[in-house]
Amino acid sequence: MSALGKVVRSGVGRRRVQTLVIGLATMMAVAASVMGGSLLVVSGAPFDDAFAERRGAHLSMEFDASEVSAGQLSRSKDAEGVISSTGPFRAATVTPRSDGAGPEWPMTVVGRGDPGRDVDEVALLDGRWPARSGEIVLSAEAAVVPTLGRKLAFPDLPGDPALTVVGVARSVTHTADAWVVPSQMPALTVPGSGGHQMLYRFTDAGTAAEITAGAEAVTRHLPPKAVVGEKSWLTVRKNAERDTAVYVPFLLAFGALGLVMSVLIVGNVVASAVGTGTRRIGILKAVGLTPPQVVRAYVGQALIPAAVGTALGVLAGHLLAVPVLAETEEVYGTSSLGIAPWVDLVVIAGVLGLVAVTAWASAWRAGRLRTVDALALGRNSSAGRGRWAARLTARLPLPQPVALGLARPFARPVRTLAMGTAILFGAIAVTFTVGMGATLNQVMKAKAHDVADVVVPAPLPDFGPQGPGRGPEKQPEPAAVATAIKAATGTGKYYSVARVRATASGLTGTIDVNAFTGDASWGGYTMVSGRWVDRPGEAVVPTPFLTATGSRVGDTVTLNGLAEPVTVRIVGEVLDPRNDGMQVFTDASTLAGAHPDLTETSHHIAVTSGTDVSHYVDTLNKDLTPLGATARAGGPDAGGDMVATLNSLSAILTLMLVAVAALGVLNGVLLDTRERVRELGVHKALGMTPRQTIMMVITSVAVTGLLAGAAGVPLGVALHGRVLPAMGDSVGLRLPDSTIAVYHTAELLPLVLGGLLIATLGALLPAGWAARARTAVALRTE
Repeated sequence: MSALGKVVRSGVGRRRVQTLVIGLATMMAVAASVMGGSLLVVSGAPFDDAFAERRGAHLSMEFDASEVSAGQLSRSKDAEGVISSTGPFRAATVTPRSDGAGPEWPMTVVGRGDPGRDVDEVALLDGRWPARSGEIVLSAEAAVVPTLGRKLAFPDLPGDPALTVVGVARSVTHTADAWVVPSQMPALTVPGSGGHQMLYRFTDAGTAAEITAGAEAVTRHLPPKAVVGEKSWLTVRKNAERDTAVYVPFLLAFGALGLVMSVLIVGNVVASAVGTGTRRIGILKAVGLTPPQVVRAYVGQALIPAAVGTALGVLAGHLLAVPVLAETEEVYGTSSLGIAPWVDLVVIAGVLGLVAVTAWASAWRAGRLRTVDALALGRNSSAGRGRWAARLTARLPLPQPVALGLARPFARPVRTLAMGTAILFGAIAVTFTVGMGATLNQVMKAKAHDVADVVVPAPLPDFGPQGPGRGPEKQPEPAAVATAIKAATGTGKYYSVARVRATASGLTGTIDVNAFTGDASWGGYTMVSGRWVDRPGEAVVPTPFLTATGSRVGDTVTLNGLAEPVTVRIVGEVLDPRNDGMQVFTDASTLAGAHPDLTETSHHIAVTSGTDVSHYVDTLNKDLTPLGATARAGGPDAGGDMVATLNSLSAILTLMLVAVAALGVLNGVLLDTRERVRELGVHKALGMTPRQTIMMVITSVAVTGLLAGAAGVPLGVALHGRVLPAMGDSVGLRLPDSTIAVYHTAELLPLVLGGLLIATLGALLPAGWAARARTAVALRTE
């Protein structure tokens, strides 16, 4: 081994604490960066690959057949910016009834003679494409379970047509729920209804503005009311990648915190090593090491633990990404997803390069030191610093150990600043994690709507086959349940909600229409904008519904798939992530005559003040049991795998950041106590007890910890205010202010004291070492 290699190995072995600090800081930064970068790549990759391979439609448009003819739509293919198109295809919204007595779910059916090739090539997953009337291919995303050979009847249509499922397919941009041959469409279309579908690919379609321009071009010469719905590929893409995209903003935030902390830690460790090893540097130069070799020696001492930390960080990033990537494997039939190797390489090269540059900048002073000056200065070059602070604190009415500790930060201001910065980032991480947990809790409460004291859940639909002698199970009658609830002693506020499945103009697939009877404004529905429903014909919808339909508060939307179309005006935007936000909330009277069967009804009750909920539930169930219903205390169960994963990941990364911050303090205090070992011996000789020594060492970082905590809390709050809205936007949700303003004064004070706690934890071990040091040995130390 060369002389330089021996110097590097000796330095790494001698500075164990500094080696551990650099390794852990690097590991945390790499783990968060690998996860964030990989999820950013994986989130869009499956959709992009499938879209390119199947030449997905940039824009799918639905037209009213009574307003525009197929010939007029065919001429739109020549519009400016259109590079290819297909259609027009006849389209209709129909309500099938599967074998037995399954629930009725509306779906959009399109007549296509083949899977297509130039635009929106439908991928056949199982079975075959329909070859004649009486056959149907179901989308893999359809509400009806796609089973080959299944019979679908349409009793609401003239002639009661029946179709057999012969295939299962997938459109990359979800252009339909099912496909039949064109000759089948007249039997599936009520006279005077139905529409046409056109699919377009544009020269430029990378932004929403370009899609809008393309839509204007193809509809420029069509009647004003011809378009009844449209869907952009950008909306579909965003929905496809949101399961992993939600993790990216907070992982990138933690990665940035980790990288900055790594730079500070490495710079502080190397600078401290140079400062405390001045005499050693002089000796190394005296025995023949050149200035560049001295610099490389200190850079190598930083790179070795950084390389180990990087390797462990890559492994940790892969392991922590497993539960997140597992949720993405179902997207578009993607097989096992893994972390792209180039992401690992970029992160490794970036972090190690950053460490090398930082270490070189800090070690450059070592190369410039003259040998004679280094040997003469030794390790006590800064012994006179901070004396003014010591004289000032000595006049304060404080115990002498406390006064000495308060003055110590001024003796090494740069080191104190480095320790304070480490604590600052630890406080930021803790504050951010606490706020994120509170916000996610608010979002899950909005999802659960669990304000009600008592709930009578909706009956589960009977999907089972109807065997001999077995008829459909009797469902509780909503009116009878409502009567029993209103008659029960202790009933306060009450409302019921019936869930109906329908379709909406411009969307494929079903949506949930929640029809309320009674005032549900107290039921835990968090409004983002607008107001709650207060009269028939009004509705509130979640943000994803507005995005998918291109509508906004004040617009109207038509609900199809019911006995007759229902038009509602959107008066509010509500926070509700259930069913991917594809929901409409309206008054039950809005659907009068359009869907008489509202049996899938849940009932929500707030009991009067002083009423015992358990006794109320027991009493109410005596009346509900004969009706086939059961009441239970509390609202619907809340929770979710994504929230649990987010909380777990944030807790792990926060603990790592706090550990790095505490180790940064430990490193600084350890160097300080070693520099002051002779001074400690003098204090002990003059009567300082071990307990007083511990008090002095901890006091030396207490003010730094308090100040860093006080600065870190508002910065953590600001980071939370930036990252959480970005996380909501990544899943198509606009978070209201009530879910962001989650910090309260009673919580902020303990968070500020968290900086003091981190400083104290980091200083405990060096303080114990200083307290145990023997007086005679300390006095003999140079």
